[in-house]
Amino acid sequence: MQSLRFPSYSFQVKSAGQRKYIFDNIRRRYVVLTPEEWVRQHLIAYLVEDRNYPASLIAVEMPLKINRMERRADMVLFSKHGNPLLIAECKAPAVKITQAAFDQAARYNIGMKVRYMIVSNGLDHYCAKLDHLARTWEFLESIPGYQDIVSGSLDL
Repeated sequence: MQSLRFPSYSFQVKSAGQRKYIFDNIRRRYVVLTPEEWVRQHLIAYLVEDRNYPASLIAVEMPLKINRMERRADMVLFSKHGNPLLIAECKAPAVKITQAAFDQAARYNIGMKVRYMIVSNGLDHYCAKLDHLARTWEFLESIPGYQDIVSGSLDL
């Protein structure tokens, strides 16, 4: 798989027939290793190992219903009280990050009202802090650590 702009991580990868699989520590099972999954697993590892996000508070491919249509958020981080705090949308490295990727994550966020959104293709990472009352986004220079995300929260 392609090198990404993340630290180096060790993953459990296996082959079965023509397909490769990677072990997802959040879902606790092997999943098909697609380019998008490669990015997702790197982002998970980065958030857990380098930014100290509790793995137990992360949901991967979380089902959502938007306008009666079934969708899946790539990743959602929850507070210890079960409130969604962050949503992440992952794209394959070959997919350029465009406004459409941000719009997709924003649509997924309509009902959740998270304060942070990440969009990454493994090469380019964007993180925004959302203000739902003012309806504004502030792009951050880096992905904040878990303590930075929960520090201003009433549900600590």
